Amino acid sequence: MDRRQISYIAHTDHPVAAPLGDDSVRDLLDRALPEAGALPEAGARLLDLGCGSGTWLLRALGARPDLRADGVDSDARAIAAAGRAADEAGLGDRIAFHAQDAAEFGSPHRYGLILSIGAAHAFGGLLPTLKAADSHLAPGGSVLVGECFWEREPDRKTLDAGFAADDYDSLATTVDRVTAAGWAPLHAHVSTLREWDDYEWSWTGSLTRWALDHPEHPDRGQALEAAAGHRAAWLHGYRGTLGFVTLLLRRANRP
Repeated sequence: MDRRQISYIAHTDHPVAAPLGDDSVRDLLDRALPEAGALPEAGARLLDLGCGSGTWLLRALGARPDLRADGVDSDARAIAAAGRAADEAGLGDRIAFHAQDAAEFGSPHRYGLILSIGAAHAFGGLLPTLKAADSHLAPGGSVLVGECFWEREPDRKTLDAGFAADDYDSLATTVDRVTAAGWAPLHAHVSTLREWDDYEWSWTGSLTRWALDHPEHPDRGQALEAAAGHRAAWLHGYRGTLGFVTLLLRRANRP
C-alpha cells in the first residue's frame, strides 16, 4: 500500500483533506469567490492545484452556477473519484480534472481564483506554491492557500514524530515571508484545536475502519500500522504544536 493509497483511504470521511471544518470552508469560499467574481472574464474560472478528490471545487461550483474550474492532482485514484463526484452532482460539464503533477500543469487560461490547500509539498514549500499559482493567475486574481506553521517551538516529542525544526515557521514569520514575496493578505483562518482533532481522528479512523472491514486484504496490516503510527505521532508528538493557516491573498503590486 503506497502513500497515495493510504492518504486516499484516510480522507474518506474528511474529503476537505485539511484540518478545516465545513463552516470554515464555507466561510473561506464565501470570502474568496466574490473576489474572483469581480473580474469580468477570468473571474469565472477557478483552479485547484493539488485538488485531491475535488471537494473544494465541487463546493464552490455548487454554490455558483457561473463558475468553471480545473482541478489538478498527481493521484489518479483521487482524480477519478473527483470526476465521478462531479458527474453525480451535475457539474461534469463545468469542471475538468487532470491527473498529473500540479507543478507541471499548463493551461491556456488565467484564473480569477487559485486554490492550493495543504499541497505545498508538491511544489517544495509555501513560497514556491505561491510562485506556481502566480503563473496561472489573472490580473487582480486571488489565491487561497493553506499551509502548516508552528503554534509553538517544536519540542523533542514533535521532532521525534518525524518533523524538522525548519520544516515550518511561526504564524507571524509565515505571514511576513508571504508579504515580503509581494502578496497582500485579505483574510485568514487559523484552524482550531477542535478542527485538528476532528481531522486527525477522521484520518486514523477511516484507515482503521477500512482495515477492519477488509480482514482478508493483503494490505490490512499495513493500514492498521499506518493508522497507529499516525495516531501516536499526533497524540504523543505534534498535537497543539503544529498549526494550519489558510490565507486569502492578492498580489500587492498589481491592480
